[in-house]
Amino acid sequence: MKLKKRSSYYLANIAVFILLSVIFIIPFIYILLMAAKSSKEAALLQFSLPSQFLFLENLKAVIVFGDYRMFRALLNSTLLTVGSVALIVVFAALFAFVSQRKKDKLASVLMSLLMIGLMIPPAVVPTIFLLRSLKIYKTMFGMIMIDVALFMPFATMIFRTAMSTIPRDLDEASFIDGATPLTIFFSVILPLLKPAIVTVVVTTSVNIFNDFVGPLYFLPGAKNITAPLTLYSFISQFSTQWNLLFANVVVVSVIPLIIFIFFQRQLVSGMMGGAVKG
Repeated sequence: MKLKKRSSYYLANIAVFILLSVIFIIPFIYILLMAAKSSKEAALLQFSLPSQFLFLENLKAVIVFGDYRMFRALLNSTLLTVGSVALIVVFAALFAFVSQRKKDKLASVLMSLLMIGLMIPPAVVPTIFLLRSLKIYKTMFGMIMIDVALFMPFATMIFRTAMSTIPRDLDEASFIDGATPLTIFFSVILPLLKPAIVTVVVTTSVNIFNDFVGPLYFLPGAKNITAPLTLYSFISQFSTQWNLLFANVVVVSVIPLIIFIFFQRQLVSGMMGGAVKG
């Protein structure tokens, strides 16, 4: 019986590994192979080795294209990501602290309204009209506010789950010692939310950095170009430079991939935080 259980366990692991390889590893290998081919070979879109490896040459062509426009795009994406994630962490953690600690109808109603943001997709045209009326359309600040609104529900849910594992005795003891609610939050609660903070930072930063639709609608203009929008540089109506397009994908994917690799353990622990609490 034990031998059968072990063999079935190993077979299940092998099946999961093969499935993950098909879903994640093979497409990534295909991107690297396409980025290393010449323009004629890449146009065939075949999963094959290139006759001549031109990976570094293609990367250089992508970087220098448009007078080094890639550097401006990466800078804009970084500023957008850092500004949005910082506000999301602070606002979502504050809202989660109040809504989780206060057990009244108002907190429940506000939490329900916020969670609706997970189900209702954003309306593009009304949002553009709102940004124009506030005179923040085509600005980095306006795009940051949109990202904060879009990712606040998810971040609040993560923080509330993690905050449910923190005993209220810490709040009461700090309050008796004369601490204000903001002092309790920033000095007592927030340091204990490190796994949840890492989870929110990694998930939201990767999504915001890779966002294509948001900057396309709400942050147009050559000066405001972000990293995903640089993919348009090698696509036209009549021809597409597939080798440079896939090389561009490699450049754009490097930063999110590094973030995910370094913080994957904290990401899992943050997602599971509070799951075993009864």
